[in-house]
Amino acid sequence: MTRMIGALLSLAMTAMLTQAAMAASSANGEKMARRWCAACHVVAKDQASGTTQAPPFSGIANRPGFDASKLALWLLLPHPRMPDMNMSRSEAEDLAAYIADQGR
Repeated sequence: MTRMIGALLSLAMTAMLTQAAMAASSANGEKMARRWCAACHVVAKDQASGTTQAPPFSGIANRPGFDASKLALWLLLPHPRMPDMNMSRSEAEDLAAYIADQGR
């Protein structure tokens, strides 16, 4: 009985985590990208001018093996060529979801 309860709780936690991961808001990610990222990246097809400082979001999303969840974790770490935007985990997930949409 205890094993069954443990298995059910484990299954419920997995379902909740999966649902939370799928709840990323691409629309919120777009707002963030246009505000924070557009100075260095081409963040949308309608962006007026490009820059060569950083890869376009469509190029990032189309890289072999692209994984939005891995990108979200990567965005949480400071990087030398990228400013530390001090994003929350949900903001990083939203931005990664938006970048993933740019590859479609």
